[in-house]
Amino acid sequence: MKFQPDKANAQTVTGYGPGWIGVDGEKITHSVIVGSDGLRQAWPCTRFEDLTAEHFAELAKLETELVIFGSGQRNRFPPPAWLQPLMARRLGLETMDTAAACRTYNILAGEGRNVVAALLLEPTP
Repeated sequence: MKFQPDKANAQTVTGYGPGWIGVDGEKITHSVIVGSDGLRQAWPCTRFEDLTAEHFAELAKLETELVIFGSGQRNRFPPPAWLQPLMARRLGLETMDTAAACRTYNILAGEGRNVVAALLLEPTP
Protein backbone atom coordinates (compact mmCIF):
# COMPACT_ATOMS: atom_id res chain seq x y z
CA MET A 1 0.00 0.00 0.00
CA LYS A 2 1.25 3.50 -0.76
CA PHE A 3 0.24 6.65 1.12
CA GLN A 4 -0.16 10.14 -0.24
CA PRO A 5 1.82 12.45 2.04
CA ASP A 6 0.19 15.24 4.00
CA LYS A 7 2.20 18.26 5.02
CA ALA A 8 3.70 17.30 8.38
CA ASN A 9 6.78 18.29 10.32
CA ALA A 10 7.22 14.78 11.75
CA GLN A 11 8.73 11.92 9.79
CA THR A 12 6.02 9.67 8.42
CA VAL A 13 5.52 6.14 7.21
CA THR A 14 5.09 6.56 3.45
CA GLY A 15 4.29 2.94 2.61
CA TYR A 16 4.45 -0.64 3.82
CA GLY A 17 4.24 -4.21 2.63
CA PRO A 18 5.30 -7.69 3.68
CA GLY A 19 8.78 -7.37 5.25
CA TRP A 20 9.27 -3.63 4.64
CA ILE A 21 8.11 -0.14 5.48
CA GLY A 22 8.93 3.20 3.94
CA VAL A 23 9.87 6.09 6.22
CA ASP A 24 9.98 9.43 4.42
CA GLY A 25 10.53 7.51 1.19
CA GLU A 26 13.37 5.31 2.48
CA LYS A 27 12.67 1.56 2.32
CA ILE A 28 13.47 -0.24 5.60
CA THR A 29 13.58 -4.04 5.77
CA HIS A 30 14.38 -4.61 9.46
CA SER A 31 12.51 -3.94 12.69
CA VAL A 32 12.76 -0.28 13.56
CA ILE A 33 11.84 2.36 16.14
CA VAL A 34 10.49 5.54 14.56
CA GLY A 35 9.70 8.73 16.46
CA SER A 36 7.78 11.83 15.51
CA ASP A 37 10.79 13.83 16.77
CA GLY A 38 13.05 12.31 14.07
CA LEU A 39 14.21 9.22 15.95
CA ARG A 40 14.94 6.29 13.64
CA GLN A 41 16.93 3.35 14.94
CA ALA A 42 17.14 -0.37 14.32
CA TRP A 43 15.24 -2.55 16.81
CA PRO A 44 17.18 -5.83 17.16
CA CYS A 45 14.42 -8.43 16.72
CA THR A 46 13.11 -10.29 13.70
CA ARG A 47 10.27 -12.38 15.12
CA PHE A 48 7.76 -11.86 17.90
CA GLU A 49 9.27 -14.90 19.61
CA ASP A 50 12.65 -13.09 19.73
CA LEU A 51 11.30 -10.26 21.90
CA THR A 52 12.34 -10.00 25.54
CA ALA A 53 11.69 -7.70 28.47
CA GLU A 54 14.83 -5.77 27.48
CA HIS A 55 13.23 -4.68 24.20
CA PHE A 56 10.45 -2.95 26.14
CA ALA A 57 12.83 -1.56 28.77
CA GLU A 58 14.65 0.14 25.88
CA LEU A 59 11.37 1.74 24.78
CA ALA A 60 10.76 3.04 28.32
CA LYS A 61 13.97 5.10 28.09
CA LEU A 62 12.64 7.17 25.19
CA GLU A 63 11.28 10.67 25.68
CA THR A 64 7.74 10.16 24.40
CA GLU A 65 4.15 10.26 25.57
CA LEU A 66 3.00 7.10 23.79
CA VAL A 67 4.54 3.96 22.30
CA ILE A 68 2.77 2.15 19.48
CA PHE A 69 3.95 -1.46 19.22
CA GLY A 70 3.52 -3.06 15.80
CA SER A 71 3.62 -6.78 16.63
CA GLY A 72 4.18 -8.13 13.12
CA GLN A 73 1.72 -9.55 10.65
CA ARG A 74 -0.90 -10.19 13.34
CA ASN A 75 -1.80 -8.62 16.65
CA ARG A 76 0.04 -10.24 19.58
CA PHE A 77 0.50 -8.91 23.09
CA PRO A 78 3.73 -8.93 25.11
CA PRO A 79 3.58 -10.42 28.62
CA PRO A 80 2.41 -7.77 31.13
CA ALA A 81 5.59 -8.18 33.22
CA TRP A 82 7.63 -6.85 30.28
CA LEU A 83 5.68 -3.59 30.38
CA GLN A 84 6.66 -2.67 33.96
CA PRO A 85 9.37 -0.16 32.89
CA LEU A 86 6.82 1.65 30.70
CA MET A 87 4.21 1.67 33.46
CA ALA A 88 6.76 2.96 35.97
CA ARG A 89 7.29 5.99 33.71
CA ARG A 90 3.55 6.31 33.08
CA LEU A 91 4.03 5.77 29.34
CA GLY A 92 1.15 4.38 27.34
CA LEU A 93 1.65 1.39 25.04
CA GLU A 94 -0.81 0.44 22.31
CA THR A 95 -0.39 -2.92 20.60
CA MET A 96 -1.60 -3.68 17.08
CA ASP A 97 -0.34 -5.42 13.95
CA THR A 98 2.46 -3.54 12.20
CA ALA A 99 0.30 -2.26 9.31
CA ALA A 100 -2.21 -0.73 11.76
CA ALA A 101 0.67 0.66 13.84
CA CYS A 102 2.04 2.46 10.77
CA ARG A 103 -1.33 4.10 10.07
CA THR A 104 -1.91 5.03 13.71
CA TYR A 105 1.60 6.47 14.06
CA ASN A 106 1.03 8.70 11.01
CA ILE A 107 -2.24 10.05 12.39
CA LEU A 108 -0.79 10.86 15.82
CA ALA A 109 2.48 12.26 14.46
CA GLY A 110 0.49 14.40 12.01
CA GLU A 111 -1.44 15.83 14.95
CA GLY A 112 1.84 16.96 16.49
CA ARG A 113 1.88 14.29 19.21
CA ASN A 114 5.18 13.07 20.67
CA VAL A 115 4.81 9.43 19.63
CA VAL A 116 7.13 6.50 18.96
CA ALA A 117 6.36 3.41 16.88
CA ALA A 118 8.28 0.19 17.58
CA LEU A 119 7.65 -1.80 14.41
CA LEU A 120 8.39 -5.51 14.19
CA LEU A 121 9.16 -6.47 10.59
CA GLU A 122 9.12 -10.20 10.19
CA PRO A 123 10.94 -11.90 7.32
CA THR A 124 8.70 -12.84 4.43
CA PRO A 125 8.43 -16.57 3.67
